[in-house]
Amino acid sequence: MRLAIIADIHDNLANLAKVLKWSKVEKIDKLICLGDLTTTETITYLATNFDGEIFVVQGNCEIYSSSIFSQYQNLTDLGTGKNISLDNLLIGCCHEPENIDKLFSSSQPAEQRPNFIFYGHTHKPWLKKQDQINIINPGNVAGVFHQATFAVLDTVTHQLDLKILAEMK
Repeated sequence: MRLAIIADIHDNLANLAKVLKWSKVEKIDKLICLGDLTTTETITYLATNFDGEIFVVQGNCEIYSSSIFSQYQNLTDLGTGKNISLDNLLIGCCHEPENIDKLFSSSQPAEQRPNFIFYGHTHKPWLKKQDQINIINPGNVAGVFHQATFAVLDTVTHQLDLKILAEMK
């Protein structure tokens, strides 16, 4: 399975459209959004323009009502952060890096810890390894402070790629 991981859209529907168009062509199965979609309009656009399941984390700039999630069958609300199981991987999702520690404990046995943790908020693509966990920030779709980027994870091969919107056709 291939996952697109996006963060910090901040209502930039033009850039979101590029991500979703690319995702359709590349047959992305599921999408994780790490927060800061911002408005109901952006959530509606995301839900109606991506056919697969979408996991959404609440960011710090949201001005929508969480009742919007009940209107779309392909949206799953992860609140402020949660671990999800996909294709035999445990994937942690949160918006702010301060919440990473809530997704695992160093006292947990290694097999109970997430394989990957994705977060947003800083807008800067980042990758580090902590306690044998890959911790990744896919950057931001809005293109604010840093160029617009997102990540793609192949859950079978564990291959992780960073996509730069300016380089996409």
